[in-house]
Amino acid sequence: MTVLDQLASSLNRRDEVPNQELAQRIAAANNKGAVKELVDNLHNKNKEIPGDCIKVLYEIGAVRPDLIAGYYKEFGELLQSKTNRLVWGAMTALDSIALKEPKHVHALLPRILAAADAGSVITKDHAVGILAKLATVKAYRDDCISLLLEELMKSPHNQFPMYVETALPVIGEQARQRFQAIIMKRLPELERESAKKRVMKVLKKVASKTVS
Repeated sequence: MTVLDQLASSLNRRDEVPNQELAQRIAAANNKGAVKELVDNLHNKNKEIPGDCIKVLYEIGAVRPDLIAGYYKEFGELLQSKTNRLVWGAMTALDSIALKEPKHVHALLPRILAAADAGSVITKDHAVGILAKLATVKAYRDDCISLLLEELMKSPHNQFPMYVETALPVIGEQARQRFQAIIMKRLPELERESAKKRVMKVLKKVASKTVS
C-alpha cells in the first residue's frame, strides 16, 4: 500500500484514527520518503487528500518535528489556502517545528500573523505558540515578545487565559509592566470566574518571578 492508500479518506473512514496511526508508523520508522509523499500531495486535486496529508504531517511533527522541519516553506504557503483545515493544519505543523527552524519560521511571521488574524481559534492558538517558542531564541526575543503582547491585547476572551499562561515563561523585565498592564486591562472583560482565577494566578506569578 502506498502512503495515500493508508489515509482515512482512502479507507472510507470518517474518523482520524487511520491518519493518527499512519503518523505513528512513519515517525517510528523514520520514513522520510513517506513524509515527502505526504507533502507532495498537499495540493492533490482530490479535496479530501490534502486535509488527510496535513493531519498526518502535523501528527508526525508532534513526536518527530525533525522529520517535517525541512518543509517550512510548503507549510508557509498553505497559510494562504482558502481551505480552513489546511490553514490551521499548516499552522500546527509550523508550531511543532518553530525551534527546529527558527530562522525560517521567523521569516514567515508576517504570513503567520495574517493567517491568525483571519483564521480559526486553532490557527490563533498555534500562532501564539510559535511566538512564544521563537521568543526563547535570543535573536528573536524582543521582536516576538512585542508581537506576543499585541496578540494578547486582541485575543478572544475565551483564549486569553491560555495565552497569558503561554506567554508567562518568556516575559522578561523589560516586558513585565506591559504584560501586567494588559492583564489588568482585560481582566474585567472575562465573564467566567474560572478564567479570572487563571489570569490572576499568572498575574501573581509575574509579579513575584525573577526575570531576566
